Amino acid sequence: MNSNLAYIGLGSNLNNPLQQVRSAIQQLADEPAVNLHAVSRFYTSQPMGPQDQPDYVNAVIALNTSLSAPDLLQVLFKIERQHGRDRHQQIRWGARTLDLDLLLYGDTQLHTPDLQIPHPGICQRAFVLLPLLDIAPTLSLPNGQGLTHCLQDLSQQDDVGWVYPLQ
Repeated sequence: MNSNLAYIGLGSNLNNPLQQVRSAIQQLADEPAVNLHAVSRFYTSQPMGPQDQPDYVNAVIALNTSLSAPDLLQVLFKIERQHGRDRHQQIRWGARTLDLDLLLYGDTQLHTPDLQIPHPGICQRAFVLLPLLDIAPTLSLPNGQGLTHCLQDLSQQDDVGWVYPLQ
């Protein structure tokens, strides 16, 4: 079985966000083709889009999987739906019960209408970079750019506050 290391960003700001994120992590860990490798601390962050919504809880996990990147994305969408998310009925960057993003998948670089790897927002979002650096402090993007370099370029990193580590 070929196994690829993938990094998943998790976020929620509705219906007990901390529980939504924890539940999604457990659901991913329970997937037959997935082996949970690491879980970051949980962070809180202000919303990117409309500001008339609650703050987000964010985390990143690392997992090993035999699923292809598109198949893993479908698993993420399934878990989002189980948490009440309807991608067709939402406001861009609006409030959501659960948001799961496939950030990285091995050294894969993929650009299709449905999936971009690495995720195009990694270097613009402290709420992704900080938890990602928790579990992979020396990680570089497939183009060689280090995540610490991305974080240094961000001006909004003060908008992210530590919540607590997952027990």
